[in-house]
Amino acid sequence: MNALDRTFRITLILKGLDGLLELVGGVLLVLVSPDQINSIVRFLTQHELAEDPNDFVANHLVNAASGLSSSATIYGAIYLLVHGLVKVLLVIAVLRNRLWAYPWLIAFLVIFIGYQIYQISVQFSLGLILLTVFDLFIVWLTVIEYRKRRHHRQAREPAPDEGRNKA
Repeated sequence: MNALDRTFRITLILKGLDGLLELVGGVLLVLVSPDQINSIVRFLTQHELAEDPNDFVANHLVNAASGLSSSATIYGAIYLLVHGLVKVLLVIAVLRNRLWAYPWLIAFLVIFIGYQIYQISVQFSLGLILLTVFDLFIVWLTVIEYRKRRHHRQAREPAPDEGRNKA
């Protein structure tokens, strides 16, 4: 296994773990009410805000949690569950060398890259930019790997006339 293959597998596994975290987050959003999320965030940030009332991250977390509604939580849960499930299933299929899964993974990531770019244009987010760059890298690696696997499969398949008896 060369360095590019190893990098592809590692980034794919990271994307699969990201999908698992999204599934967990989606399940938590289904099980935990917005009020409970708000209470948990306040509890987790109270020490930091006591030390530094202007803490950027803690204040943003508290503001985000206090603005959660039931409909936003449901939307978030559905988004995370669907996105996470599709991601995990496609990553597993690609890791099992299912050729059909490569184009689906590429298409899925390209669609979400487009959505992420839109979100960045609406509201700047360094984390989202980094995620988008990572997703672009995975798309690039997946295209390379797909071409290699498809070429390898075609090289192994017999030509249509091979194997026929010529009389």
